[in-house]
Parts: sequence; C-alpha cells; structure tokens
Amino acid sequence: MCLLPIYRYSLQALALKTIGSAKQTVIDLWVLRLVENQRGYGAPNLRKIADKSAAAGFYVAVPDFLHGEPFVRNNPNRTMQAWLKDHDPVKASVEAKSFIEALKKKGVSKVGAAGFCWGGKVAVELSKTDYIQASVLLHPSYTTVDDIKAVKVPISILGAEVDGQAPPKVLKQYEEVLATKPDHVDYFVKVFQNVSHGWTVRYNDSDPVAVKRANEAHKYMLKWFVKHLK
Repeated sequence: MCLLPIYRYSLQALALKTIGSAKQTVIDLWVLRLVENQRGYGAPNLRKIADKSAAAGFYVAVPDFLHGEPFVRNNPNRTMQAWLKDHDPVKASVEAKSFIEALKKKGVSKVGAAGFCWGGKVAVELSKTDYIQASVLLHPSYTTVDDIKAVKVPISILGAEVDGQAPPKVLKQYEEVLATKPDHVDYFVKVFQNVSHGWTVRYNDSDPVAVKRANEAHKYMLKWFVKHLK
C-alpha cells in the first residue's frame, strides 16, 4: 500500500487526517537544499525520496524547519554564519519534538528521522531522546563525536568518500564510538565510494549514474527503517 507523504506541516491542522486512529509509523525527512531560490522541504529530489518512502509503506512528513528561507549561495549580504544564527539545527530539533508529540497524539506509534546535510544535526539531536525510535544521517553536517556518544536509538550513518563536513575519517570515529558505547545501540556506518557531500538528494536526475548512486543510499535508508520501525 502506498501512503500519502506530507510535504509541509501545520501544527494546528497537522495535515494527518488520513491517519485517523490507526497506529502507524512515520518517517520525518529533514533537508537543507543549498540551491538558490529553492525551499528545503519543496526540493524535487526530496519529494521523490518522500514518495519512495511512502511506497515502502510509511507515512512521510517533510517539515519546513527552514520556514521558507533556505540558504542561498553566493549572497554577500547573507553569509552561512549569519544564516545559521537564524536557522540553528539544534533549535529546529526542539521544534521537531513538538511536531512528533502532535503526531503521537494522532495515534502514531513509532517515528524515524532521516536527516540530510543540515538536517543530519536535527536527526542526531532527536537520536539523543526517546522521541524517535530510529534515525538515518545522510552526509550529515555539524554533527560531532560528542553527539554520537549521546545517541540512544538505532542509528545508520551514510557518508560520502568526498565530504568536507563528514569525511571518511570522521565517520570512522563515529563508528568506533558506537562500537564501544557502554549503552549499546544498533548501528550501521557506510562510506559510499565515488560520491561527494549531498549526493543522496542533490543529484542530477538526468544523470543515470548519479541517480543509481543516490538510489543505493535510499535503499539502505529504507532497509534501516523497515528493520527498526516495522
């Protein structure tokens, strides 16, 4: 059964009338789309990932935690540092908790969080709590070893061979931390070869090689959620 993804949410309306009283599973997808004049939650490739996740049997929500203001490259009047002051992913994770609480009041039994780039930090913050039951970080930004040490739920980290934010050596550190955590959680860490930061969501859909590489990561993501949420 293919379930309808939700591309933007309202805490008031919640846009989840299709759930009713059924106990369902939700995957929340967060992304920062670093493309001029595009909104994070409205990015076409992200919507394709949401549709793919819905086809796998999940209700999918794509909250607009950027509030209609994605980062715009090459804007001398709005540096990344200035933008981050108004779009702190840690603060976004607090907003996400309210959203998840609202979902669970609607009868949702389990929630998974997938974070892309900036959203990886949101997802890892949620992974330190009992608000979600599993997470996947895809080429995460701003995530630290201390974040990984505090993880409480099953976590999968999918990284790129070429990535200034989370290079393979850092992913190796994440893996070592997870392998030696006293309070063990299930984990999976993989570095994908011949790809760079953002490959899972910023790919050119007219490039069959790029699409194939992105699809491979998406399969790993969904496999993780099927394992831990269904």
